[in-house]
Amino acid sequence: MLDVVYYPDPILRRVSTEITQIDAELERLVEQMFETMYGNIGIGLAAPQIGKNIRLVVIDIRDPHEETSDSTKLVLINPVITFKSKEKEKMEEGCLSLPDISANVVRPARVRVKALGLDGEEFELEAEGLLARCVQHEIDHLDGIVFTDKVSLASKLSVKGGLRRLEEDYMDRMSKKEAE
Repeated sequence: MLDVVYYPDPILRRVSTEITQIDAELERLVEQMFETMYGNIGIGLAAPQIGKNIRLVVIDIRDPHEETSDSTKLVLINPVITFKSKEKEKMEEGCLSLPDISANVVRPARVRVKALGLDGEEFELEAEGLLARCVQHEIDHLDGIVFTDKVSLASKLSVKGGLRRLEEDYMDRMSKKEAE
């Protein structure tokens, strides 16, 4: 498993660069990202969350207690949202990079995404419900956005303590690295 990058690591605020080559190294990274996502009981993972500044997302929204199959796995290379519905939905979100923090986020109920698959072929995906939410959340990571950026003022206040704890933990880790 790869290490998950935690808020407020600066890579989570960077806009990721496009992938120009799909090769065996990228395929291995995708496998490692799925392994990391499953190992952390997640349903989506963007490359910045494992310290890679590239436009790559893996998603599997199936129940984590069910057996995984390739048909439930989704790989998005250089994804772009091409349509967002006017209809919105509010749902609680969490994030592997912001452990123990969750808040309601309002997002479009349906989206259409254009991306490349691991085979290098472009495809379009129409998503609604949990998949639409997950796709938007992970693509936000590629654009340097974390879900707490999208919550109401009241929700921001409710997660403020958790964010402060993560910031303090980050500073402690950085101090320890400098001391080594």
